[in-house]
Amino acid sequence: MAQQMSFFSAEACHPRVADLAGLLCATGRTVTFAGSTARLEIPVADPWRQLALVRACAERGVGAAVTPGDPEDGADGEGPVLRTAFRADLAPLAADWGEPKKVPAGFVPDGAVLRLWVAAAGRWADGAYLLPLDPDAPHTHDELLAALGQCGLPAVLCPTPDEGSALKVVGRRRLARLLELVGPPAGPGPADQWPAVSRMRVVS
Repeated sequence: MAQQMSFFSAEACHPRVADLAGLLCATGRTVTFAGSTARLEIPVADPWRQLALVRACAERGVGAAVTPGDPEDGADGEGPVLRTAFRADLAPLAADWGEPKKVPAGFVPDGAVLRLWVAAAGRWADGAYLLPLDPDAPHTHDELLAALGQCGLPAVLCPTPDEGSALKVVGRRRLARLLELVGPPAGPGPADQWPAVSRMRVVS
């Protein structure tokens, strides 16, 4: 069992473009151009998240930048949005997740995908760790709940005042599993919002 858990951890995975599915588990979306290229975009306000996601994209050979929201480009215009360029290697990801967004058949997130989900939106709330979901794609929520269970991380679907819905991970064993999968914080900024042993001691 220990070997399987290590195999699925973020640190054991070579960075892949497919890992960017973690952003689509949150509020990310894809935009397709001419059927052969696509870009990925996600609203992201916190500076540490912006830096972490731009770095994660670069590790996968995908350039990304944070710009003000632009309603004409499909964003809500209410805050910063991380966008990649239109790229052919993002087209398969866009095709898998579709428009409107859907969870691909057989999707099971590994540590690298979960790490990007955490970097994009994860946070603590009342002694539990929340993985926020896309309020504009409610049909994906139950499927992502099932997918999380498939990677050995049972969670609970719960409403949240500010995010709409989230997957809640609670309990020392499950939080330890999440930490093992996603690895250490993505930089010095997110210590209070990243899965952490110190926070797990509070809820054990």
